[in-house]
Amino acid sequence: MERQMLLCLCLLSLPGLIASGLIGQPRSIGKRQTQGTIVNGIEIQSMKVNCRVTSRFANYVITSQAINHGSTAQEIVFDVEIPRTAYISNFLLTVDGVPYPGNIKDKVIAWKQYRKAVVRGETAGLVRASGRKMEKFNIAVNVGAGSKVGFELTYEELLKRHLGKYEIVIKVKPKQLVKQFEIEADIFEPQEISMLDAQTSFLSGDMTQVIEKSFSGKKGHVYFNPTIDQQQTCPTCTQSLLDGDFTIKYDVKRDTVCDLQVVNKYFAQFFAPKNLKNMVKNVVFVIDISGSMAGQKIKQTRQALLKILDDIKPDDYFNFILFGGHVRAWKNSLIQATTANLQEARAFVQTFGLAGATNLNGGLLEGIKILNKAHEVDPRLRNNAPIVIMLTDGEPTVGETNLTQIRMNVKNAVQGKFPLYNLGFGENVDFNFLEAMSLENNGVARRIYRENDAADQLQGFYQEVANPLLTDVEFQYPKASIEALTENRVKQFYEGSEIVVAGQLTDGGKKSFKADVTGRGAGQDLVTTCLVDEEEMEKTLRERGHMFEQHIERLWAYLTIQQLLEKRTKANSEKEMNDLSAKALELSLKYKFVTPLTSMVITKPGDPDDQLAIADKPGEEEMAELQKKPRRTIMLPAQHLPPKLRGTPRPQAPPAHVTGVDGDPHFIIQVPEKDDAVCFNINEEPGVVMSLIQDPDTGITVNGQLIGDKNHGNGKNKNTYFGRLGIMNQMTGFTLEVTPQNITFHPGMKGSVFSWLDQVTLRQEGVTVTIIPTRKLMVSMDNGATMVVVLHHVWKKHPVHQDFLGLYTVDSHKMSPRTHGLLGQFFHSFDFEVFDVRPGSDPKKTDATMLVKNRRLVVTRGSQKDYRKDPWLGSDVSCWFVHNNADGLIDGIYTDYIIPSIF
Repeated sequence: MERQMLLCLCLLSLPGLIASGLIGQPRSIGKRQTQGTIVNGIEIQSMKVNCRVTSRFANYVITSQAINHGSTAQEIVFDVEIPRTAYISNFLLTVDGVPYPGNIKDKVIAWKQYRKAVVRGETAGLVRASGRKMEKFNIAVNVGAGSKVGFELTYEELLKRHLGKYEIVIKVKPKQLVKQFEIEADIFEPQEISMLDAQTSFLSGDMTQVIEKSFSGKKGHVYFNPTIDQQQTCPTCTQSLLDGDFTIKYDVKRDTVCDLQVVNKYFAQFFAPKNLKNMVKNVVFVIDISGSMAGQKIKQTRQALLKILDDIKPDDYFNFILFGGHVRAWKNSLIQATTANLQEARAFVQTFGLAGATNLNGGLLEGIKILNKAHEVDPRLRNNAPIVIMLTDGEPTVGETNLTQIRMNVKNAVQGKFPLYNLGFGENVDFNFLEAMSLENNGVARRIYRENDAADQLQGFYQEVANPLLTDVEFQYPKASIEALTENRVKQFYEGSEIVVAGQLTDGGKKSFKADVTGRGAGQDLVTTCLVDEEEMEKTLRERGHMFEQHIERLWAYLTIQQLLEKRTKANSEKEMNDLSAKALELSLKYKFVTPLTSMVITKPGDPDDQLAIADKPGEEEMAELQKKPRRTIMLPAQHLPPKLRGTPRPQAPPAHVTGVDGDPHFIIQVPEKDDAVCFNINEEPGVVMSLIQDPDTGITVNGQLIGDKNHGNGKNKNTYFGRLGIMNQMTGFTLEVTPQNITFHPGMKGSVFSWLDQVTLRQEGVTVTIIPTRKLMVSMDNGATMVVVLHHVWKKHPVHQDFLGLYTVDSHKMSPRTHGLLGQFFHSFDFEVFDVRPGSDPKKTDATMLVKNRRLVVTRGSQKDYRKDPWLGSDVSCWFVHNNADGLIDGIYTDYIIPSIF
């Protein structure tokens, strides 16, 4: 499969007041300076990329040094793109010689520890999606006049062989001339290097000679160190021509089937034998033709299928299964790719129509059935390599729609006989579902992006699996020698790829260590035994030393973590998922990798509790939301600010009067006049509708309907949440219905319907509605408060919980004093007094007496989550909890707020 290593090297300066929030391209201060490498007062003194590859395992260190020559503080941004499959392992920020090292921590613990910085808005540098295969790491630092700042980022990854080569692509874009710009790659491969090349997209003609490249035996070297003159777009220009891709490609010799490397207690085996004959394949294409595929998507799908038909070999067998509301097979069985059959297939691809809904389960099962039947009734096809490739752009809507049941049905039908490859077209697919289904059926999932090259993406994926060489490949090692082992069985091995197996040996396991490799090929089976070449290993150790030892061990850890996370994706129970997470977390912390289970934080000197998030690795579904979040700036301690800025008080915003309801359902009433908050819960049955806000003067009304857990049943702990909100203005006729699935304007009147994936801003009847994709909805009334609705996604395989909503109000002072409802009655100031603080029944919490509305209530100190600003993690709000459905705090009793309908 394809692997590109891509970096975008970018250092930006942003002068002036950081509080202005202007983050992006540099703004000039007066006249633009043109002293060569100094732009807007910022000089990038050096920018270097050092890449060391040992046995396919790559270690990258990116460093940059800059100085602020300006007279005021400026923001400097360090911007790097890395592959999504890479793990950051170190970061060091240095300002005027003071180091700020990054530390890898359990993500849950890390988020709790730097909550203080989050409240101040000082988190920075979280990794975000960038393009199709990349993640962008950037960190912004406010640097005082005359100060120097240094950045150093380290990340690691196992290079994967794609179409016969390993490829490293470095995205170069410094945006100004750099005094010392350098890219250096040092490659060491025990098998010896067979080819190495390096090119750029931004150099031409004689300038390509600036790149030094060489290889001999086991070593390869690439060096790029352009002078200032060579960086300039013209002799008198200050713009840099370094803007594009720097690409390195290489491969290794494959004179033997065996490449088994053992160092101390760890081993790695690389398997990509040459001179194997291509196997005939039996391939079934299962294609979604539902209505949502209309337009460009189905056009690009046809283009891709036509190109694939041109590539199918004459001995191959194939068929098409189409699924919309119904399932249709092109032929009743597999047919050979003869000239006549291919011509008929092209006509079919060009003419099939679309058909309504999405019966994904039926389509997949029909494709699997045809493949299984062909193997049963036609002995000639049994030795071929079977493959199912499925393309869809959405979730199932008819037939079997339960995703867990579909996975079970498909797994039972495939029975481990062949791989299933799922291609998700566009952004509306449940990619986690597709990925889990592929992984548990020996395949992979790939997202196809809705862009002009979608047809090429589809054809490109097919090319990766078009030439199977072996099936049922297995690597066996002496059980007494192995303590830990990565995946050692691969369903199919394809031309141009490579299988990597790694493991940990027992004490003394090295003495009798060997590897037996078996696989089924075209015409004959592969059976071979690989032994460790002790003499060669000793020679390699002398040449590479400790680096070789470290790389083999870290390669094993990297691959193990990656495969544990894949297993977690397809886990069938919460216990299994937790066990896999615990193992992956343990290794991530031990080897200091930023994975989906860990975060990297910087601790400010002198305050161990003051921590800033600088690197996080979100999962597939989190990427889109992180892409929308603004970058924030690290504000350094006072000693690193210009003298005239030190101690200068910053203007304070007026106290926020925020009320909200979220969770089970937890009501939060923040009282800025008291610098405190009051909380309470309402316990009612699913289906009940409650009045939350009702303002007779402005006409604004908000009601909410409760939902329960999936298995509400007779359990002792019955959780309820708001699963439906009705927001309206009775004076203007505006109505909005919000559920975890859709946002509907004027429900019941065939109004517009949007999903949470849409990015929309609409204005109707004096109301502005903004959908922030996947997580948040903002409703701003011209004559009233702004309401924020937060969508909480729950793990889809969770046996109990389901998606729900949270509701928050800001600027509630704009509502009239007559506003009522469970939330509305607290929109304006109310007084309370807390005294007689004492130990509670829970030793971790204190009780107290609250005097409110001339009533004495027993309250308990606790905290609730406010997800208004951060829908993912929220922030803790300390509050006094009022028991018994807020009896004594709210007007009347809670049942007074039950109403018959949402509108």
